[in-house]
Amino acid sequence: MFAKTLGLSAAAILTATTAMASTDATATTDLNLRDLPDPRGAILDVIPGDAMVSVDECVLDGAWCKVSYEGTQGWAYSPYLTASLDDQPTVVYQNVSKLDVETVDVNKDDRERAAAIGGLGAGALAMSLVGGPAAVAGAAAVGAIAGNEAVPEKTVTYITANPVQPVYVEGEVVVGAGIPEEVTLTAIPESDYRYVYLNGNPVVVDGERTIVRVIR
Repeated sequence: MFAKTLGLSAAAILTATTAMASTDATATTDLNLRDLPDPRGAILDVIPGDAMVSVDECVLDGAWCKVSYEGTQGWAYSPYLTASLDDQPTVVYQNVSKLDVETVDVNKDDRERAAAIGGLGAGALAMSLVGGPAAVAGAAAVGAIAGNEAVPEKTVTYITANPVQPVYVEGEVVVGAGIPEEVTLTAIPESDYRYVYLNGNPVVVDGERTIVRVIR
């Protein structure tokens, strides 16, 4: 699926001939499964928090890993995946080599093709989401699953009925992640919540610019 949309470099193709065994990992929160290793990739499915996936390979010097979930293969953001290392849970991101996960390179032309999706410029990902509920690289807590807040249904209806210009930032849309100050949030009548269409999902944001619900 990925090969049809975003070609791998020659180095990646050669590496594929000596593929390592896949590694089991667990999603620490509801996590999008995308067709590209990029937040602009189309969402193929949602991996539920605490669900198991098989990690097949990860992007060299990147945060995205190709995983299989219930028969669907796509790309997931590895700071929200944990695997067992020396009988202890560890974040997949920055532990790829220790987990013996194969790495693949995505060449410059392929990255530019991903950046062009939806007419977005290469600078669209200059900002990054702040933190998250669990398993962000360098975080002390691992495995704490955050769920959607009980946002009133009329608020959700208003957001879906009033779409705004989408924004794309580096990272993945998950409950608990913080919205960068540079991102403009839209007010909701008679509500303390605000919202933004972020990385392909409408999200509800509280007064501290934290995502409290992802609308799927």
